[in-house]
Amino acid sequence: MIVEYIPLLMFLVVCLALMLGYPVAFSLAGTAMMFALIGTLTGHFDMAFLYALPNRLYGTMVNTTLLAVPLFVLMGVMLEKSRIAENLLNVMASLFGGLRGGLGLSIVLVGMLLAASTGIVGATVVTMGLISLPTLLKKGYSPALATGTICATGTLGQIIPPSIALVLLGDILSSAYFQAQLNMGIFTPKTVSIGDLFVGAIVPGLLLVVLYCLYILVYARIKPEAAPVNAADSAPVTLRALATSLLPPAVLIFAVLGSILAGVATPTEAAAVGALGATLLALANRQLNLGKLREVVNSTTEVTAMVFMILIGAAVFSLVFRGFGGEELVTGLFTNMPGGVFTATLVVMAVIFFLGFILDFIEITFVVVPIVAPALFTLGVDPVWLGIMIALNLQTSFLTPPFGFALFYLRGVAPKEVATSDIYRGVVPFIIIQLTLMALLALWPAIATWLPGKVF
Repeated sequence: MIVEYIPLLMFLVVCLALMLGYPVAFSLAGTAMMFALIGTLTGHFDMAFLYALPNRLYGTMVNTTLLAVPLFVLMGVMLEKSRIAENLLNVMASLFGGLRGGLGLSIVLVGMLLAASTGIVGATVVTMGLISLPTLLKKGYSPALATGTICATGTLGQIIPPSIALVLLGDILSSAYFQAQLNMGIFTPKTVSIGDLFVGAIVPGLLLVVLYCLYILVYARIKPEAAPVNAADSAPVTLRALATSLLPPAVLIFAVLGSILAGVATPTEAAAVGALGATLLALANRQLNLGKLREVVNSTTEVTAMVFMILIGAAVFSLVFRGFGGEELVTGLFTNMPGGVFTATLVVMAVIFFLGFILDFIEITFVVVPIVAPALFTLGVDPVWLGIMIALNLQTSFLTPPFGFALFYLRGVAPKEVATSDIYRGVVPFIIIQLTLMALLALWPAIATWLPGKVF
């Protein structure tokens, strides 16, 4: 009886190793090999399962979809170094500065473009914290509203395409959906792609931005002292200044997403366009030199190496997990739950939410999603809807006190006079907004699935 629950014990040991501070990739692979060795010695594991590892790793090497990861990372880091966000924020602040809550709106709109450009939560939160938080505090905005807006806007990189999180989720969900259909005896399986997730995320992402903006405007109206307005904040903005700051990132995002939506480019090809476009923008802004190029390449290499090392560790873990009957165990647990698919999905979302306190989205995508997704697909869950829900769930987790990653990122760059309690209080309304959107998505899955059905 105990042997049947070894897969769950493996998962708990991995979580413990990560909480102790061990590297994710080596925690996954090390835990899996330890259990495989013990299982082999006790006769409960067939080492033949690990014979598939070379083929699994080779499949990763020749997977052209995953080429989008370093390309999107390069695009994001290059835009971060090119000061585009800073220039755009200055123009937007002048444009909306005379409106009560206008500076907050500027941050949301600029953060949306930055999130769509970089797709990296930490980079967006830190960048917006450094260039906008001092201005907000100087203008008299309440620390809670200022920090809450920045943290919430920074996490938009999880859901607004092109997002690294959606690229990785799309690749994992595609494999899981294909395998689940084969397990159900469907030998002409349907497919789901990264492009499907990108298109599915557009409506929820824009809806989230609209809700953020509405909250800021309403809050500023109810509590004017929290978002004071000064006529001096509003300055005439020439059409040329607006076009110079807004058009480059907007055109770049349109080129990346538009090529995918039009079906003229795969996500990997679109990522290459984005990387090249970001480099040309940095050159046009005279922000790119040899030293900065070296920084961009080093950052891209570090992030890419981390992602693929975790992917290798996750491959070892998933093979051993499957060897111990983990897939059958999870499917059986979900199938026998009272409430069926609703309860199973709710449990998965709760587990992912709490794991978001200790794991980054990359670890959750590679470790948790391959375990739970096939079982949910067997129960009839739509893969695009599930991907968007997971992305929104992680976004909410990264905002939730006291362990949210976005809070730690902002705390690291916020002035000392901003109390941690201000940051915690500031994000609560945005958490409620995101939970509301998740509830709406649960009631009306078409919010995520309608547009991909129309486009593709």
